[in-house]
Amino acid sequence: MVTLSQHSNSISTGQSSGSDPGLSRAGHTAVAVFLGFILVLGFLCNLMALLVFSRFHWLRTPVNLLLINISASDMLVCIFGTPLSLAASVHGRWLTGSYGCRWYGFSNALFGIVSLVSLSLLSFERYSALLHSTQSESSQQRRARLAVAASWLYSLVWTLPPLLGWSSYGPEGHGTTCSVQWHQRSATSRSYVSCLFIFCLLLPLMLMLFCYGRILLAVREVARQVTDINRSSAEQREGRILLMVVFMVTGYLLCWMPYGVVAMLSSFGRPGMLPSTASLIPALLAKASTVLNPFIYVLLNKQFSRCFLHMIRCSSEAPPTPGHLTRPSNEGAWPHPRNLPTEELNSPKHNPTFTPSVLP
Repeated sequence: MVTLSQHSNSISTGQSSGSDPGLSRAGHTAVAVFLGFILVLGFLCNLMALLVFSRFHWLRTPVNLLLINISASDMLVCIFGTPLSLAASVHGRWLTGSYGCRWYGFSNALFGIVSLVSLSLLSFERYSALLHSTQSESSQQRRARLAVAASWLYSLVWTLPPLLGWSSYGPEGHGTTCSVQWHQRSATSRSYVSCLFIFCLLLPLMLMLFCYGRILLAVREVARQVTDINRSSAEQREGRILLMVVFMVTGYLLCWMPYGVVAMLSSFGRPGMLPSTASLIPALLAKASTVLNPFIYVLLNKQFSRCFLHMIRCSSEAPPTPGHLTRPSNEGAWPHPRNLPTEELNSPKHNPTFTPSVLP
């Protein structure tokens, strides 16, 4: 059972010491402003994404189902998690008691890991589309739905144990947020933190790096095979893909790696090594992923942006259709490359399993 005790409008976290002065009133206000910004912008961006996917049914391609899953999990964080930490920051203390703290820790971990796993499965789905372009639409849809279900099941496997005795959920930092009790030094808590770091942070990252690295190699191979007339446009596409991959991996590392590193240092470092303030910034960066994900994975999607512009203009013109854009079967956020010479793509030298439909 997590014990919450209030001392001068704050929650004891088991981390504070006499050398840790705690967060000032101005600090709590600054955190509240940041969380309010994240709450409003994250909610609106993810709601907008879900509305567009709902309005234009042909956008619900196999790869885009994972984008919908990411937007849904991020929006759930904005609904069930961020308002509680925002209210706590406004008052300078946790407001909903021990059960509210456990719920907050569990729900944020659940939705966060769903998002992380979905990001890695998204990279794998794009890589699979590159290798197996001949799969039927129904087969791709079935695999994408299984991937969505697997992301939630995988997250439950790793977020339920603290409720059952393998580690626990409780207050962190200055007592205005709750999470896994990273600072606990028992063997069971350390084993849980280690498994969480490996299987829910490093493993998805390794999968993303492998899949996007292979996609980049495939695009570079196509760029080498095209004629001189089309070489410039092929190189531009390669540059756009590289930029997109850099955005994806950097966003992942920026939002989640600091939190994972602080968790490991809190669990395995010497006591008092990290002040409570050190866990505040990584926690805020993790919450910022609810805003970054829609921008990187959805709003930069040309298909999505055209449909979004049509929707907000309330235009009387006919809505965009797959024919206006590209074939949507397996491309997701990687629009079809134009001007690639057909004779080059169909030549015996070209890899017969490669499809350019997953490339921007």
